Amino acid sequence: MSYLEVSGVKKVYTTRFSTNKVEALRNVNFTVEQGEYVAIMGESGSGKTTLLNILAALDKPTAGNVILDGKDFSTIKEADVATFRRENLGFVFQEFNLLDTLSLEDNIFLPLVLEGKSVGEMKQLLTPIAERLGITDLLYKYPYEVSGGQKQRAACARAIITNPKIILADEPTGALDSKSTDELLRLFDEINKMGQTILMVTHSVKAASVAKRVLFIKDGEVFHQIYRGNDSEEAFYQKISDTLTLLATGGDRR
Repeated sequence: MSYLEVSGVKKVYTTRFSTNKVEALRNVNFTVEQGEYVAIMGESGSGKTTLLNILAALDKPTAGNVILDGKDFSTIKEADVATFRRENLGFVFQEFNLLDTLSLEDNIFLPLVLEGKSVGEMKQLLTPIAERLGITDLLYKYPYEVSGGQKQRAACARAIITNPKIILADEPTGALDSKSTDELLRLFDEINKMGQTILMVTHSVKAASVAKRVLFIKDGEVFHQIYRGNDSEEAFYQKISDTLTLLATGGDRR
């Protein structure tokens, strides 16, 4: 069995003031192996955000299954969802989602506080991560005192400090300038090389070209996928661009 298995996932919304039904996801099927780095791309409205919300256990599919490391999401009791999410999933968001009233260190500690870890345990876990991410000297600063790239590094530290089974990244470079984007993508590459499984939703061809595989969503289904293999980032970038052009011009599934 694959590490993450998404099988026949469908999501239908009923609009609030009518009986009209909107099919956000039609029939999504894919698997992710442990240690993979996968990007998900598609035009606005293709179903990427809906899919990410289901993978994050923030929403439930109308039909189909999501299984992570043998655990079927449909078997998780409502009262246990938050705990499951905290213990198994790491999140990196476009807007960082850091609390301005807490230092970077305390922001990073939040998921560990919820797990009931002691201060000593938390500091022991953070020290090597902060060194690796280059934020040791920033830990006592507040989010409003550091750059966007530094905020995103802190957000990455918060995502990996619980040793999650998978990191879900939602447009992680969307609020960054080009330099900070380059830094974050190098960081994601390093985290992945350490064995961390990453699934990233992005509009950015540049961000996707650092992944090892790209899934393209169209009209609520996986339209196509490409593997990086031995390609350089530049060659993979071109393949991704060509596939997006095919999507935009109504090309057939390949």
